Amino acid sequence: MRDEDLPKHLGRLGLSDREALVYRAMLGTGPTGTANLAARLGMGPEEVDESVARLVELGLASAAGPAPAAVVPIEPSIGIERLAHVRSAELRQAQLAAIDAYRGYRRSVHPQQAGTDDMIEVLTGARIKERIRLSEHTATTEVLRFDSPPYHTGGVSNEVEERNLEHGVAYRIVYSKSAVQNAHYYECNIKPCIAAGEQARVLPTVPVKLTIFDRRLALVSMSFVEADINDSLLIVRASSLLTALIGLFESSWRAAFPLHLGGRVPPALRPIHRRILELLGSGLTDEAIAELLGISRRTLSRNLEHLNSSAGSTTRFQLALYAARKGWI
Repeated sequence: MRDEDLPKHLGRLGLSDREALVYRAMLGTGPTGTANLAARLGMGPEEVDESVARLVELGLASAAGPAPAAVVPIEPSIGIERLAHVRSAELRQAQLAAIDAYRGYRRSVHPQQAGTDDMIEVLTGARIKERIRLSEHTATTEVLRFDSPPYHTGGVSNEVEERNLEHGVAYRIVYSKSAVQNAHYYECNIKPCIAAGEQARVLPTVPVKLTIFDRRLALVSMSFVEADINDSLLIVRASSLLTALIGLFESSWRAAFPLHLGGRVPPALRPIHRRILELLGSGLTDEAIAELLGISRRTLSRNLEHLNSSAGSTTRFQLALYAARKGWI
């Protein structure tokens, strides 16, 4: 970071421009008096005295320098942490004020919805994509999702999820068979997210298109069939309905089949065999699995024969069951 950027960053934490400039000057001069700082910065002594007093109050400076009337910067961790907490509280207050103002607006425009305004909101058209993006950006702990086409975001890679996973946000996704058998979507979205740490499972179909953020907000959109009739997004906030949606996800998660390998898969297993095992429980046809793997049906059959021989199984179902019992998937 460049020295000239420091005042800008300190300003984001709540310091005034003058306080930030005085702090940077203290870092450049070491222990010194306020008169010297005033001369160095071209400020009045009273202005510098006020800024130094504020910096001392915030825990960024000390007036107990080695010489009389000297001030010195001190290790800023505690002071900066305190500023960050204060700033976070202020931002939270601003967020609540904005939410309250918007709810007041909705009550005035749609008074008949006043009883459910805090619980449910319906979005249509161009606002849907932006709300999905914003909700995922603000997730901090956990995202639960039923993933099924069509996609408001275009079915492209999800860089926000990959970044959230890197920052410790947990993702549990139940994919529909139609999502997994889309070769482009599997390659650009599902596969990279699983590699980044997403926990993924699959069902033949999912009961609804759903994403739940931090168990405080749910986005519900139309299924593949209904999308042509009513392209809309339902936003559900803390309520018994949200609790029911979380329960629906958890029961479906328990019933779904893992889409990635477990912790006990034999290291000697060939990469192609690992990929086949990942897809076996998804209910995909051999044609779809071969397409996702970029191999021919004949090559897939040969590899399935090898896996069946290793597991002592004769059908795909027996092979998947064996792999599940062994903790491979």
